[in-house]
Amino acid sequence: MEKKEAYRHNLPHFQQPGQAYFITWILKDAVPPKALFHYTQKLKILKSQIEFLKAEKREKQIIDELIFQYNLTRKKYMKVYDDMLAAESRNTPIDLSKPENVRIIKEALHFWENKKLKNYAYSIMPNHVHWVIGLKEKDTEEKPVYLQDILQSVKRHSARQINIQEGRSGTLWHKESFDTTIRDEKHLYNAIEYTLNNPVNAGLVRNREDWPGNGFFDW
Repeated sequence: MEKKEAYRHNLPHFQQPGQAYFITWILKDAVPPKALFHYTQKLKILKSQIEFLKAEKREKQIIDELIFQYNLTRKKYMKVYDDMLAAESRNTPIDLSKPENVRIIKEALHFWENKKLKNYAYSIMPNHVHWVIGLKEKDTEEKPVYLQDILQSVKRHSARQINIQEGRSGTLWHKESFDTTIRDEKHLYNAIEYTLNNPVNAGLVRNREDWPGNGFFDW
């Protein structure tokens, strides 16, 4: 597979070895396909405009304004996205927070620890997963580490095992993942706090320590 530092399905994504990320992925059909169409289209348009203006070496002020609009749209997208997931968390046909499924997903999240990534935090919710990680620049074989490879590995393995556990077949995960590049330590702290507090904010537990799908690691 050709590796790219920028790629997309419905959403633009950015990749760079050695980078930290806040990632969310969901069960297939956890969110209606057209529910976020407005935001995905606006993100595509803004991303294309930014790339064009950079290629044309236009004024930095104009590019910075578009980047601001892009980041603002992403925040709105994520708010709507999370609200929908929380609303449907008790009505999911497959409950990822079942002990058997939590075990499977945790094994997948831990598999590349110290080989290709460092875990900071995760929260396995009934219909989605939040994950905060830092990628290594190179793996134990001195090959660059790309987020798309990590996600494909984790989603493929967990889907296969959960399908066996649930006695089902077919696609488990939505093909798209929502990833945000961590900018600095404050952003990393906020991403970790958001992740660990997700089950509390969704009304599933009163204290985040009581949620069996949570994981936190020193950073």
